[in-house]
Amino acid sequence: MQGSKIDIRPLSDKGKAGKRDRAAFVDLGRSFARRVPNSVPQLRSEDLDLVDPAKNPFFEHATVQLFIAARDGQPVGRISAHIDHLALEISPEQGMGPGTGMFGYFDAEDEEVARALLETAEAWLRQQGMTRALGPITMSIWEEPGLLVKGQDHPPMVMMGHHPAHYREWIENAGYVPAKKLVTYDLDVRGGFSPLIQRIVRSGSKNDRISVRPVDLARYDEEIATILAILNDAWSTNWGFVPFTPAEVAHAGKKLKPIIKAPLNRIAEVDGKPVAFMLTFPDVNDIMARIDGKLFPTGWFHLLRWLRKPMGAGMRVPLMGVLRELHNSRMASQLAFMMIEQIRLEAVRLYGTTRGELGWVLDDNQGMVAIADAIDSKINREYLIFDKTL
Repeated sequence: MQGSKIDIRPLSDKGKAGKRDRAAFVDLGRSFARRVPNSVPQLRSEDLDLVDPAKNPFFEHATVQLFIAARDGQPVGRISAHIDHLALEISPEQGMGPGTGMFGYFDAEDEEVARALLETAEAWLRQQGMTRALGPITMSIWEEPGLLVKGQDHPPMVMMGHHPAHYREWIENAGYVPAKKLVTYDLDVRGGFSPLIQRIVRSGSKNDRISVRPVDLARYDEEIATILAILNDAWSTNWGFVPFTPAEVAHAGKKLKPIIKAPLNRIAEVDGKPVAFMLTFPDVNDIMARIDGKLFPTGWFHLLRWLRKPMGAGMRVPLMGVLRELHNSRMASQLAFMMIEQIRLEAVRLYGTTRGELGWVLDDNQGMVAIADAIDSKINREYLIFDKTL
């Protein structure tokens, strides 16, 4: 009952107690998610791995504290407070920098609980010497950054957060202000693009210097390393950028391998040098919704069958990048359009795809916004990252 005493407990990360606490933290979040219309349950094992220091390499460069709130002995909310030590080394002009702590995994029964959780996370961050809080970021900037503030009317695609609309008011009432907006773009992929885009694509196809190819799954680890090396260069001046570590590269490659389909993921080369990439994932949330995020008793069978041939699935482009040396050049946009068109054709031909989603995209990333506009995509989801001086 609102008004009763709220107890907030820091969770252990050691031994059996840590295992029990992480399970309680994850299960509480899953119970909150089930209340939100259009939310899609994920595999519990994957949710557990994300908060396990032994399984998520983010913890190798981060200090993390998880909290659960209870009222009259019943859990009523959760939050993480964390410091990404690599983010502390980033220029403040890029949104991070010295003194920047973060909160994430934010769920609350009501505004009273929300305020208590945020105050607890802020106090912990101050104790660690932090002077500002950014959030929600769950937990790496590469996982689920931001709070969904537009788009609750449809389910999220793979690896996208989904939150109730009233969380925004609770966070802003606690003194937070928006720091950055992230958006996703929805696209009908069944038809071709405009004559101008088609001419750009044809011109690139005739250029002997340019090669756009599918990823080579026989050299999977090497290809993933190439892609993430381009990413670390291409995104290095973006707001919120924190570089992938070698351990995170290996972890991401292993985690993503089941949904990597060679024809849907492209590397562009100029004079034989890899300079750009585009990753496209079949929307595994399609099958997760049908099996309710449960592998047993029969969910594993349906999931494996879907992974072999995700017919009719939507497609999400979570990441693309072009080396900085080509930024602001005509070739950069040409390579992007070539990859988009090749992937679009293959998604429709092989899987009967009708819908694609690009993002997330920083709303002030002029190059990506221009590309999204040129292919007639429309913003369908908006996320906000909030900031508060401590």
